[in-house]
Amino acid sequence: MSVPPTPVLLSSVVGRLRAAGCVFAEDEADLLLSAAPTPDELDTMVERRAAGLPLEHVIGWAEFHGLRIAVDEGVFVPRRRTEFLVSRAAALAAPGAVVVDLCCGSGALGAALGAALERVELHASDIDPAAVRCARRNVAAAGGQVYEGDLYDPLPDALRGRVDVLLANVPYVPTAEVGLLPPEARDHEARVALDGGADGLDVLRRVTSEATRWLAPGGRLLFETSERQAARAMEIVAADGLTPALTTCEDLYATVVIGTREQPRRPGP
Repeated sequence: MSVPPTPVLLSSVVGRLRAAGCVFAEDEADLLLSAAPTPDELDTMVERRAAGLPLEHVIGWAEFHGLRIAVDEGVFVPRRRTEFLVSRAAALAAPGAVVVDLCCGSGALGAALGAALERVELHASDIDPAAVRCARRNVAAAGGQVYEGDLYDPLPDALRGRVDVLLANVPYVPTAEVGLLPPEARDHEARVALDGGADGLDVLRRVTSEATRWLAPGGRLLFETSERQAARAMEIVAADGLTPALTTCEDLYATVVIGTREQPRRPGP
């Protein structure tokens, strides 16, 4: 049950959000009204949003790739541009694929890919306990397993050499630029989900260095990066034994690198 959106109430909420600098005040007001079960809770939610809390943390979910993804406070909010990464993975994966979602955050990528394919064997990991709790709720529909730990460390050894799709939504903001992010991100999302080290590629290096041990022959690593980091990211992928390819989406301003573990050559006759 939600608060009835009377014109007077809607106008009041929109006015408070506009005064706080919310660019999409009308859309956000509709979402807050639909999410609040009572007028008192609506007032609290509007106050929290006006104070700068991300809308997704206030209402408890984010829309991502056609799904409603639960997002708890402090957990990285899945970005709309990352839907492109999921779409590319879905186009490359076969039904029944073994999928691993590293740095999974809320589990949005794995959950979305699981929903897009007929069936998957889904595993995900994150170092942040709050993210792991959130991801376990989101990947339940795909029957996925979520592990707490650093990158590959908590994954079952039985996955080595079996992974068809390795999603890695690694943090790629250079440390010196984290403070330049919008307050919603830098003040309310876990820093471990944002900070990619001096050049923004430190976590990526750790992912690619072990990727060939986990990918099946023909398996693919997919990750998002910035346009200016793409060339260096592809060099890192190639240096660690994967064949890199770059794909972009202008509409979503998304840049995705795909690294493929090539099939071994069959001996000639």
